[in-house]
Amino acid sequence: MSETERKEDTETEAVAVTEHGAVMIPERFREQLGINTPGRVLFRETDDGTVTIERIAAPSEMRGFAARSEATTETPATELLREKRQQDQAERESDQLS
Repeated sequence: MSETERKEDTETEAVAVTEHGAVMIPERFREQLGINTPGRVLFRETDDGTVTIERIAAPSEMRGFAARSEATTETPATELLREKRQQDQAERESDQLS
């Protein structure tokens, strides 16, 4: 198999894993997830064993997040971020079903 091989099924693409465990996320998936380089991603295992990859927002993107939301300053930032990530994930899942 070549380093990057696109399968007939348009939802899959095989990529090489280096000896250090690094992989290149194909451009079309980076674009779909909004992953910029350099950037960070989160791997999450669901209850059914499926592994998902999610974009982690850069700190610069989070500036003013609390001010833009309707949350009060009494709400911990971690809770605000968790809610925002859940909203983003729900939107991605909705887009994938469309």
